[in-house]
Amino acid sequence: MRNTVHRHLGKMVAGAAVAVAGTAVMVGITLPGTAGADDTAGGTAGGGGARQAARSAGEGQAAVPPGVVEQAPVQGEKGTGRDPLTEDEVNRVERIALSRQLRSAGEDVDGGRGPQRLGVDLAEPEAGEVGDAKAPRRAEVSFYDYRDDTLVTRTVNLDTGKVERTASQQGVQPPLSRDEATEAARLLIADPLGAGLKADYKDATGKELTSPDQLLLNSMVFRATPGAQPAVLDQCGEHRCVRLFPKVKNGPWIDARSLVVDLSARKVGELAG
Repeated sequence: MRNTVHRHLGKMVAGAAVAVAGTAVMVGITLPGTAGADDTAGGTAGGGGARQAARSAGEGQAAVPPGVVEQAPVQGEKGTGRDPLTEDEVNRVERIALSRQLRSAGEDVDGGRGPQRLGVDLAEPEAGEVGDAKAPRRAEVSFYDYRDDTLVTRTVNLDTGKVERTASQQGVQPPLSRDEATEAARLLIADPLGAGLKADYKDATGKELTSPDQLLLNSMVFRATPGAQPAVLDQCGEHRCVRLFPKVKNGPWIDARSLVVDLSARKVGELAG
């Protein structure tokens, strides 16, 4: 195995930190070095079987089987005041925030049904509630809808279980989720521009790179500057675009800074060196 790989892109990096240039906004990156790179970033059950069973049981009978009333979700463990959200609270507000309309109309990073879940945070108290020990706890749940590149933020009152506010913004790019970084890596591996990344992975491990699961991933949002990138990336900022900082598991970092993945258009572009 060569100690140093000299290619236009995909150079393995070990030891020295990578200096990130360009107009992208770095968010939560652990740059190459001796530190570890572990990155911490549902299905729906239908009622078809129950309905069929009810029909079968009711054959030959005139009476209609009684309807089933869905119970409200159990609240579970609750925090108080400005305590961090508990796991039960996070799960509960996600269910509340993801309304049926939002779930049916939205689209996630890989084209699935429903918007991409980004995160849940404890909301700041209202202006008149600062210092009030009895002020209601609220959570802000954020989603990115790839259907129309919209950031959707919903504020849920944890005491009443109701959505108090919904905000929709375009051109706003919060930090990327782990699922988005994984999908970006999958697109890069499948693209011809990912050849250098795959070659460097094979240099480091002797194995073929075929899946994002073989890498540890850090990521950052990339925004376009007029005339500063290839045309394929000109919509980055309106589109959801990402630069990846991949690391071989138990191995070196791989320099892929020149490559940008447009998750909205599902395309890969290369920045000029």
